[in-house]
Amino acid sequence: MDFPASGATANLTTSEQWRALFSAFSHIILVANSDEVNIKELQAEYPQTALFVFFNRVYKILDDQFSGRSLLISRAQPGGANIVYRQEVTDVVKLFAPEQFLGIMNIRLAAGERLNTGSDYLGTPTGHLDLTGFCADFYPLDKIPTSGFAMALWLVDQELPTKIILAGFSAKRSEKWRVVAVHDWTFEQVFLRLFARVGKLSMDGGLQTNCYSTLAARFPELPAAEISSTIAEVLSSRLSQTDAQVDKLISLTNVLRAIDELLRRLKPQFFKRTKA
Repeated sequence: MDFPASGATANLTTSEQWRALFSAFSHIILVANSDEVNIKELQAEYPQTALFVFFNRVYKILDDQFSGRSLLISRAQPGGANIVYRQEVTDVVKLFAPEQFLGIMNIRLAAGERLNTGSDYLGTPTGHLDLTGFCADFYPLDKIPTSGFAMALWLVDQELPTKIILAGFSAKRSEKWRVVAVHDWTFEQVFLRLFARVGKLSMDGGLQTNCYSTLAARFPELPAAEISSTIAEVLSSRLSQTDAQVDKLISLTNVLRAIDELLRRLKPQFFKRTKA
């Protein structure tokens, strides 16, 4: 089988072109920037016919150059991709073996996000996929989808002759990783797990047993809707209690948040001045 050569993403712009590229591989592994990802173990688990798809600032999970077939998804932002305005392109791209690196897929999901050119990525082969409004008809209106979620959904919609695997898609907070509030992580987890349960994709390591599903057997006299509503009632109560504690923490951290917001507003301007 002939596989796309290094740099194959250059100038790709349509869904049909991208579909042809992804169709050449036996497995597509979407690798989240997560504490739960062990790159060496993950690479050893899948054949050389697999394509590993990474996202944005991969130095967070890659310590050494990745030797497998790879592609980098770089999410557009209103001020351009973060690895561009942070001047991190060189640091990111050097973590992929050149002969196995297909290049960059620059995607956007909203009209306010600005796509970057190949020159912005310092000549790295770059293609684009404009998914503006792709999730708008079902995603919570006050949130924006993550790159990983949108890409997983888009790949499933393409009905590719290949297996789609999600690695590290846990949405878990840790001391190292923060869960950005602009995304609806709960909605995405529900959506992706339902996809996994109906066989449209797989989660590396498998799905955990749903302990709530055993309640139906334990209480056969109750309809499924009654069990579901009771679970929702308990979760709602616990979330309300959590919200009350979060409100207290917010009050205690007002000054720190004001400083953080000021620094975030200054960062894009700082990097632009540095680049100039």
